[in-house]
Amino acid sequence: MTTETRNSLEIPDCHYPNKPLLIRPDHATPNHSLPLSNLDDQKFLRFTIKYLYLFEKAFCVEALKLSLSRILYYYYPLAGRLRAKEDDDQSKLEVQCNGEGALFAEAYADFSAQEFMQFCAKPNRSWRKLLYKVEGVSFLDAPPLVIQVTTLQCGGMILCTAINHCVCDGIGTSQFLNAWANITSNPDSNLQISPFHSRCALKPRCPPQVTFAHPELSKFTAESGDNGHVAINKYLQSQPLVPISVTFNPSQILDLKRQLVPSLKCTTFEALASHTWRAWLRSLNLSHLLNVKLLFSVNIRKRLWPEMPQGYYGNGFVLGCAEASVKDLVTRNICHGVKLVQHANLLGS
Repeated sequence: MTTETRNSLEIPDCHYPNKPLLIRPDHATPNHSLPLSNLDDQKFLRFTIKYLYLFEKAFCVEALKLSLSRILYYYYPLAGRLRAKEDDDQSKLEVQCNGEGALFAEAYADFSAQEFMQFCAKPNRSWRKLLYKVEGVSFLDAPPLVIQVTTLQCGGMILCTAINHCVCDGIGTSQFLNAWANITSNPDSNLQISPFHSRCALKPRCPPQVTFAHPELSKFTAESGDNGHVAINKYLQSQPLVPISVTFNPSQILDLKRQLVPSLKCTTFEALASHTWRAWLRSLNLSHLLNVKLLFSVNIRKRLWPEMPQGYYGNGFVLGCAEASVKDLVTRNICHGVKLVQHANLLGS
């Protein structure tokens, strides 16, 4: 890595000695269409979940390919292709389980693992160079699973994965990656959790029934009005966006929770969510008359009756929505915000 590159915090381009490969399941898999659930098929999930793993010592790339082929036998929809359904509803998606394969790219980059750590202080757009870009008109043109293994100058390695969010949520993605890691390090081992493929566990009622209000789906509330919603959007669009990463250490989290005890017990997420929400609003200096919302994911795997099957790796979350006026959030203590988050979490189930 040159001095100029170090100073700019822009990682060098990756060099690809060969074209990417398609890694297929090591045995024949079922050939069928897998309909997605309504949770999978939400428009805002049409992107990929990306992970980056840094290793000071590289793994054998051929071993990674072999273990990937083995694990794709079990998670065969990830070796298929997403497409629009062929019936009268072209907006719905399904997975064509055809064993076409996951895309696997090998690359080399001229920097060390230690040098890469210099880029971790805050998000960096140049990290995108570490994941092979699939050319296409839409996200349907890319395989559900894309992987790049980048060998570093020091003998280390960076592993990047992109998994289509319509097929897996964060928990499902973690389940797959853990299974792949386990079978890589222990080739003779069996799966600890068998994947559950069918999305029928989240089949909607017929006819649909809406039994309570869904504020997470509305753009504004009666108190703020359409003008308030437009005003907030206009204000945010006028501000320069600067990426930053903030880490709360255990001592800081404990200080937040001490403001709540003994009157209120809460989780780390609830304390941080309330604190971040309030701090964000204070920084914006918005009108106290406006209503604002905080949206967050609520895992429903164990909240349904019956519970979702073990190994379900599709999207199993809904949006919790906490809502309040700016005045209530910025002038009252953190307990108020935590109670709002806790209430929204309960409604999300």
